[in-house]
Order: sequence, then C-alpha cells, then structure tokens
Amino acid sequence: MLSLPSASPQPTLPIAGLAGLSLNGMQGTIKPAVNFNAQNDAETLRKAMKGLGTNEQALTDIVINRSNVQRQSLKLTFKTMYGKDLIKEVRSELTGNFEEIMIALFMPTTYYDAWSLNKAMKGAGTNEKVLIEILCSRTNEEIREIVRCYKVEFNRNLEKDICSDTSGHFKRLLTSMCQGNRDEDQNVDMSKAMTDAQKLYSAGEGKLGTDESSFNLILAVRSFPQLRATLDEYLSQRDLMNTIDREFSGSIKEGMKAIVQCVRSRPTFFAEKLWKAMKGAGTSDSTLIRIVVSRSEVC
Repeated sequence: MLSLPSASPQPTLPIAGLAGLSLNGMQGTIKPAVNFNAQNDAETLRKAMKGLGTNEQALTDIVINRSNVQRQSLKLTFKTMYGKDLIKEVRSELTGNFEEIMIALFMPTTYYDAWSLNKAMKGAGTNEKVLIEILCSRTNEEIREIVRCYKVEFNRNLEKDICSDTSGHFKRLLTSMCQGNRDEDQNVDMSKAMTDAQKLYSAGEGKLGTDESSFNLILAVRSFPQLRATLDEYLSQRDLMNTIDREFSGSIKEGMKAIVQCVRSRPTFFAEKLWKAMKGAGTSDSTLIRIVVSRSEVC
C-alpha cells in the first residue's frame, strides 16, 4: 500500500434515490417493442402530422416505445410508403426542445455521437464538455465506430479536428481516447496496480509540479478492471479524484476525472451529469437530451 498522508472523506452525490433504482447494473429504459410493425407505425405517424396541427402525443407514444434499430426501420418504411423523409416531416411539424429530442431519437446511435462531436467543434468556440462526455466514456469498439462514422458522414478526420480545436495536455488526452485502443484484458495484475498507484502519486502529490504524461499513460491505456484495482490501491490512503483536483485545472482536469468516474461507475457518471444540468437556476436542455437519448438503451 502507498505511504501517503490521509485525507478527509468527500461528500457523495445526492442521487441514490433517483427513481428508487440502484445504479449498479442498471439497464436502459427503452426496450424493443414486442410485435413491432413498421407499416402500422408509419401510418400512425403520418396521421399524427397530416393536416393542420400535430398530434404530439401520438408521436411521443410511438417514438419513445421503439428501440433505435426499430426507429431506423420505421424511417425507411415511412419513405417507402409515402415517398417522404420522416425527419423532414418531423422538423416541419415541431419546434424547440421537442423537435431536438425527436430528431435525436431518430439518429442512429453511433451517428448521434459523431454528430454531437462535430457540433461541439463546429464554428467559433469548442464545447469541451461534450468532447469529454463522449470520448472519455465510450468503449474501444464504440470509439472506433464513431471515428469511422465521423469520416463517412462529415468527410472529416476526428483526431485532426480535435487537435485543431484543443491544445496542450487536454489535446493529448483526447488524442489517446480517439485511438479506441485501451487494454481490454479483464484480468487484474495487482502488482501492476500497486506500481501504477505509486507512479500516480510520484507524478502528482509526491513531487513539485505535475508529470501529466504519467497520468495520461495510466488513465488512457489500462483496462477498466486494472484501473479499478489501481484506484483501490491509491484510495487506501488518498482519493485520486482529490489529487486530480489539486494537480490539474480546466478541461484536462475534467477529462481525467471523467475517466476515473467511469471506471468506478459509468451510470453514476451520467447521473451526476444530469444532476448538474438541472441544479441551480436554469437547465442545460441540450445536455439532458444528449445524455438521456444516448444512454436510453444502455447502462
């Protein structure tokens, strides 16, 4: 174990009572509809949008009770039956947040992540929070598919866009995430966990200044099970989240904390994001929509 000075415990996020559910092992709320019939759904949606006014409840009842795969089938069937693009029809009928969430739900899952990343870097300014939320929480396979989709759909290289819109150690962390090359070995090497915990201490609190590269190497390369063991070794005397808070600032701090949070519990990471989006005055509607839609079928 590390020989470090002890730290006082930090307050936990008040989300344990959300919907009365345990966050461990939680599954998505949207399941594939039983006896799904794309033609019947297409007819219902056409009637809901035909003529003056829109039957928004009918739209909602269909869309939120179908899986993403079923919605893709529904889009194709709608165009086949009526020669009209369902997304354009929805856009012409709805406005505001209701339009945004309906359009998001009809996007294929990987495309929605790629689209969100593109939107976060498009034009003046960059939404670093979106880059962190997506790239620091997805699996290797998901990231590789996002990179591929980003190239196909937007004719752009995700890594190059990230390098153009970010800088310093934050750029290096996101570049590492973009590779989708984290170790996937589910076996844990306790000796390596102890060594890595000592390296993290030596790279941060154990020296004057901070060795950012050592943090990047361990947090970006090690498998989640291996990182959990490292966190346990570090936590025996110190909380790595507190260390990151003290040693880093800005986007690189938030990126590293996101990885640690996802290692501990991905559902808790997103629950906290939702809580922060709603606490205080005002609500970040786009954050709510993006997280609820992207995580609606997964834990």
